[in-house]
Amino acid sequence: MAARSQGSGTTTDVESGSAPHSRPNAPGPDSPRTRALLTCGIVAGPFYLGLGIIQGLVREGFDFGRHPLSVLANGPGGWVQTLNFVLTGAMVLAAALGFARVLRPHSRVVGWVLALYGIGMLGAAVFRADPVDGFPPGTPEGMPATVSTSGILHFAFGGITFLALAISCIVAARAFSRRGDSVPARRSLLAGVAVLFGFFSPFFLPMTGSVAGIWFAVIVGWAWLAYASLHLRRSVSG
Repeated sequence: MAARSQGSGTTTDVESGSAPHSRPNAPGPDSPRTRALLTCGIVAGPFYLGLGIIQGLVREGFDFGRHPLSVLANGPGGWVQTLNFVLTGAMVLAAALGFARVLRPHSRVVGWVLALYGIGMLGAAVFRADPVDGFPPGTPEGMPATVSTSGILHFAFGGITFLALAISCIVAARAFSRRGDSVPARRSLLAGVAVLFGFFSPFFLPMTGSVAGIWFAVIVGWAWLAYASLHLRRSVSG
């Protein structure tokens, strides 16, 4: 004879004395799906940077010291960078779901904010950055005198992505602390501060240049996402 516990969603076999088992349609964070979602967070940064760097090496006129990767969406072959934004944004959204599944008992915010980061990347794919400072070839040197609507929206989505990434780091730091993960908590907090510093550095350290700050924020942010995703993936069994 089996007795069902309505509140917990478990079934206990009274006669055999078997232990309760979870309903198969209510998976917890201990599942292969969660691990797959978090794997996307590990892969996203290396994929984005790897594909972007390859493009920068083969595209004529691109200078890593002068141009952000986003301008690669212009000119012949620009569709590759657009696809880079789309695929990486999708991977970030998947990672956000993985974060939400694992960290939900400690934070309901981190998954949503990280998802905003992914949405920002998709928006950056839709609205292309303007050609700038000699790229693609034929573009006048220096900053453009005017900015198109697409360029303005790209910058807006770019701002959303960096702010969402920084906030994700800081919120995740609090969630890790509540889990008792002191080292990931400290590293997440430092990463969030570093991303904010890199993004806003041109405003108070203009001698560093805007591109250097963006590169710093991008590399730190992707490194954090890979590290945090790997840490959470290791904590998930199955």
